[in-house]
Amino acid sequence: MLIRVYEDNPNDKVIAQVVDVLKKGGVVIYPTDTVYGLGCDITNQKAIQRICQLRGINPDKANFSFICYDLSHISDYIKPINTATFRILKKCLPGPFTFILNANNNVPKLLSSTKKTVGIRVPDNNIARYIVRELGHPIISSSIHDDDDIIEYSTDPELIHEKFEKLVDLVIDGGYGDNIPSTVVDCTTGHFEIIRQGKGNLPEIS
Repeated sequence: MLIRVYEDNPNDKVIAQVVDVLKKGGVVIYPTDTVYGLGCDITNQKAIQRICQLRGINPDKANFSFICYDLSHISDYIKPINTATFRILKKCLPGPFTFILNANNNVPKLLSSTKKTVGIRVPDNNIARYIVRELGHPIISSSIHDDDDIIEYSTDPELIHEKFEKLVDLVIDGGYGDNIPSTVVDCTTGHFEIIRQGKGNLPEIS
C-alpha cells in the first residue's frame, strides 16, 4: 500500500494508520530528511527479523539506527553522555546526522544482540518524527538502497513502492527523497569522529 503524507502538515489520521501497522508488527518505508528508510517498531522482534531478511544481514551484527522524536527520547537508550556530546546533539538535532553512542542495557534486549553501541537519529522531517511520537518509542532506521550501480539510493516513492510493495506492509509517499545519506558521527570515546560524511556538516563547538 502507498499512502501520501505531506511533510509540512502530516494528517493525524494517516499517521495513526501508519502507527497501527507498526504496532501489528508491520514493516514500513518512510521519508526522512535524507534518504528513504526501512523501519519497524524496535520492540517487535519478528518485524526486526523481517528487515534483516530483506537486507540480507545477520541480526547479531546489524548496525541499525533508531529514529527518535527528540533528545529526551534518546536518553532512554544510551549511557550518560558528557557536556560536549550533549551540546553537539542539541545543536545538530533534528538534522541529517546519525550519532553513534554507547548503548545502555535496553538496546541489546530490544535487538537480541550483544551490541554495545547504538546509532541515534532525530531527522528534520515531521513525518518520521510524528510517527515515532504517536508510536511512543523509536523505529528502526535502515536506508533503502537502489540496485543501480551509480544511483545508490532510491528517491522516487512511487518507484520504491513498485519495487517493495510485496515485501513491506506500507510505503509512505512524503515526496522525493534525497540521495545523500546522513553524516555518521562516532561519539563513543567522548570525541567526535566522522565515520561517514553525508548530508550534515558537523558544526564547531567551542
